[in-house]
Amino acid sequence: MPEPFIPATVIGSWSFPGWYEAFVADVAARPDRYGPADREEALRDAVRVVVGDQLGAGLDRITDGEMQRVDFNLGFYDVLEGIEPIPQARRWGAPAHDQRSKYRCVSPLSAPRGLGTVDEFRRFRLLTDAPTKMPVPGPFTLAGCIAGGDVYPDRLSVAEALVPIVNAELKALAAEGVEFLQLDEPSFACHPDAPEVFLDIVARTVEGVNAYISMHMCFGNYRARAVGWRSYRPLFPHVGRAKVNQLAMEFASRELAEVELLAELPESMDVAVGLVDVKNSWVEPPDLVADRLRTVLRHVDAARVSVTPDCGFSQTARHVATAKARAMVEGVRLVRRSLGRED
Repeated sequence: MPEPFIPATVIGSWSFPGWYEAFVADVAARPDRYGPADREEALRDAVRVVVGDQLGAGLDRITDGEMQRVDFNLGFYDVLEGIEPIPQARRWGAPAHDQRSKYRCVSPLSAPRGLGTVDEFRRFRLLTDAPTKMPVPGPFTLAGCIAGGDVYPDRLSVAEALVPIVNAELKALAAEGVEFLQLDEPSFACHPDAPEVFLDIVARTVEGVNAYISMHMCFGNYRARAVGWRSYRPLFPHVGRAKVNQLAMEFASRELAEVELLAELPESMDVAVGLVDVKNSWVEPPDLVADRLRTVLRHVDAARVSVTPDCGFSQTARHVATAKARAMVEGVRLVRRSLGRED
């Protein structure tokens, strides 16, 4: 079915149900306690629950909530070959990005079995035929947790090695029938100093991929904390030349700062605007979401706009995520009605 006018969707992740988070922790601590059928049953149940949350909130395009992953990207290091974990230097104290898992290359990077997202999509399709998007972390973002060791001289070289791996994964998803792909590249928003290199990496990552492609660029959300200077200005105007159909950007957490930059994008590029703040437990009233959306529409035509949270909901309490999604949907519907476009 065609999407409604100004669709309301998600970025990717959803809050883990409490029982499922406890299950995942127990599997990690006592793996021999569970057989493959036990793990599969729990995984499908978790996906079914979050699909219900999203459809119940009225979202127009949903995901599996990334229930099948560790964070939006950390689980992919388990299927990449050629790396070894680096011991964590700091485990205690206030959370920060230095507490994330890190790896070191010990041989050239490869993923002979792919990254596993095709299996994720197949499992999702067993449960629902709702419109979906499949998020896949981009090569530069994946490279952020990998030191080159004696194999690669720097992060850019690691990213270059990951380009064909991510490209192959995107092509496999498109061949499986995925029509909407999301390239998660928040690291580019935090490292905007080499725009032509950035555009070239994106172009080669999506080359030959037959699908609608969105590129998500936030400022990080590990333990609800950003990782870089929260400004999109250095990305403009060159980001408008990225070989993608849509840019997904966060605005709610920054009180719509720089929303006027959307007017600088070419008319051929769609935008997904983050209008609820995933780092905040306060639930925005629908009227506020509607006001934010009307501000966006002063800078970009409504036909090019989708509405999302700023980022994924993985770091947000489930009851808060559900309430925020409902408020976001209702705020979008208020604007649709005011424009005579309620579908």
